Amino acid sequence: MLPFTPEQFFTVFAAYNQAIWPAQIVAYGLGLIAVGAIFRAGPATGRAATVVLAAMWLWTGIAYHGLFFAPINKAAFGFGALFVVQGVAIAIVGLARNGLRFGFGSSPAAWLGWIFILYAAVAYPLLGMATGHAYPAMPMFGVTPCPVTIFTFGMLLLTTKPFSRWLLVIPFLWSLIGGSAAILLGVPQDWVLLVSGIVAVPLILLRHRATNSALQAD
Repeated sequence: MLPFTPEQFFTVFAAYNQAIWPAQIVAYGLGLIAVGAIFRAGPATGRAATVVLAAMWLWTGIAYHGLFFAPINKAAFGFGALFVVQGVAIAIVGLARNGLRFGFGSSPAAWLGWIFILYAAVAYPLLGMATGHAYPAMPMFGVTPCPVTIFTFGMLLLTTKPFSRWLLVIPFLWSLIGGSAAILLGVPQDWVLLVSGIVAVPLILLRHRATNSALQAD
């Protein structure tokens, strides 16, 4: 049983989107920078994409969970803390350790990564509007938890070398927690979130294992 109603849930989105405008447009611009790292692979672009992903998680944890969602759900303080931890972890792995590189690939994992990226940025809001959740009472790309998580899985599926497995833990947990909204709150666009962690995490771990095995063989 949730401590809030669907009406309260979507009212939070409406108040949040109105309060942070035009951060939604900035988020799309940052998303383009992150995707650009895939087209121009290298250390500098990898760090740029890292900054974008870290900023999305930090912003969402503090602004959405901490300031707007917490008044109707005290668990949001815990969710916000997890998002901040994830943002810091991404920054450490991608910046301090230079551990995140992005690029094209022909594997099924890479194609799934593109599907997740396009879904989070384009299909997610369109599906929301088509099912009766018009702006501003809807989750938006880059500034709300579920699209951020799907976009992150998409980017991580397009990495070109193994990275710390710990970066997968919190997105996977949120894919289950946030994905439950698809059932409990009538948010059909979050069905993909529910599936994203279950599919993406094994694919990434299998790719890491294959890469490490190839390196050991050499």
